[in-house]
Amino acid sequence: MYQISELSNGIRLVHKYVDSDVAHCGIIINTGSRDEDENQSGLAHFTEHMLFKGTKHRKTFHILSRLEDVGGEIDAYTSKEETCVTASFLNEFYERAIELLNDVVFNSTFPEREFEREREVIIDEINSYKDSPVDTIYDLFEEMIFPKHPLGRNILGSQKLLKKFKVDEIRTFVAKKYNTDQMVFASIGKIKFDRLQKLCKKYLEQNPANYRNYKRIEFNNKTVFEKKIARKTHQLHCIIGTYAYSYKNPKRLPFFMINNLLAGPGMNSRLNLLLREKKGFSYNIESNYTNYEDTGSFTIYFSSDKNNHEIALELIFKEFSALKSKSLGTLQLNKMKKQLIGQLAIANEIHSNVLMGIGKSVLVYNNVETLKEMYSEIEKVTESDILEVANEILNKDNFSKLIFY
Repeated sequence: MYQISELSNGIRLVHKYVDSDVAHCGIIINTGSRDEDENQSGLAHFTEHMLFKGTKHRKTFHILSRLEDVGGEIDAYTSKEETCVTASFLNEFYERAIELLNDVVFNSTFPEREFEREREVIIDEINSYKDSPVDTIYDLFEEMIFPKHPLGRNILGSQKLLKKFKVDEIRTFVAKKYNTDQMVFASIGKIKFDRLQKLCKKYLEQNPANYRNYKRIEFNNKTVFEKKIARKTHQLHCIIGTYAYSYKNPKRLPFFMINNLLAGPGMNSRLNLLLREKKGFSYNIESNYTNYEDTGSFTIYFSSDKNNHEIALELIFKEFSALKSKSLGTLQLNKMKKQLIGQLAIANEIHSNVLMGIGKSVLVYNNVETLKEMYSEIEKVTESDILEVANEILNKDNFSKLIFY
C-alpha cells in the first residue's frame, strides 16, 4: 500500500496511491519546539509562520494564491517535535503543489518588514490562548511536568521573548535545524510512484544535503507536584498527569488502549459514562497520551463545579485501582480491540489525517504499517499486557495535579 524511497540529499519519500480526485502532500520536518536553543521559546513556531512571508521567487500573496487560485490550500503547524507544511489540491496540480512546498521550505527569505508584522500576529495568538483556560492549563501543566527542559516550553513562546527575536535567529535556526535527513515528503493521491519520484527529484533533490549533527536533550528529571491557581472562571478546571512510554517503547499500544478505555474519544469511555452520564459532575472529561522520542505523558482533564472536583478525583483514581487490580475479561478486551480497530478504520478514510500519520511513521520508524498490520498488533494485546502497563503507569502517588479555580 505504501511506497518508500530516498533522495540523494537524505529526504525520504512515502506515497500511497488512492483513486480520488483530491490529493494531499506535505513536508514533515523532525524539528519542533524542543529543538530550540535556550531563550528561544517560540522560535520554531515563529519560523513556521515566516515560511509563508516571502521566498526568492514569491511574495506572501503569490504563495497563498498559488494553490488557492485552483481551489487548493496550503497549511502548516508546529508541535513539540515536528514542523509540517501540507497542501491539498486536485490531482492535476501535483507538480504545482510540490514546487510550492519546496519553495516555501527551502527558499524562504524571511523579510524584515514581514517579520515585524508577524510578531504582532503571534502575540495576538498568544493572548487568544490566554483567554481559554482549557488551553492554558495544558500548556502550564507541560511546563511543570517537564521542568527546565525543552519539552516543557510553550510552543507559542512568550511575549517577552518574541519581542527580543531578530530575523537572523530564524535564518540560523533553519540552516541548523531544518536537516534534509530529518525530512519526509509524504503523498496521498492518484499519481504513480515513478512519476512522483521524478517530480521530487526535479524540485526537492536540487537542495543540498544538510545532515543533523546535534542530539536532542533527553528528559530525565521526573517530578510530582500539586498546584492551585486562582482564575476568574465559572468552573473549576483540573488536570492530573504523569509520565508514560516513548514512541520507541512497545508497551505504548496497550497503554494507548487504556487511554482509549478511560476517557478517549468514545462517548462510552469509562470516565465519561461515570462522571458525565451517571453523576453529572462534568460536561467535559478527556484523557490524552502523548509520546515523544524519549518519554511520554498521560493526562486527564476535566471541568466541574468547584464543590464536585474532589469526589470526581476520587472516582478517577478508583478506576485506576480497578484496572491495576483485576484483569479485563475476554469480552471487555475484545470490545476494546474492536473499538480501536473501528476508530482506526474510520480515521483512515480521512486522507489528510493519514498523510501526517505515514509521514511521521517514516520519519520515526522508516516504515509504515498497513491497516491489516495495525489490526494484527492490536489483536496480539493480552489481558496481562493491559494489567502490566496499568500497574506501571496508573499509580496515584506518581500523578501531578494542577487546578484553576
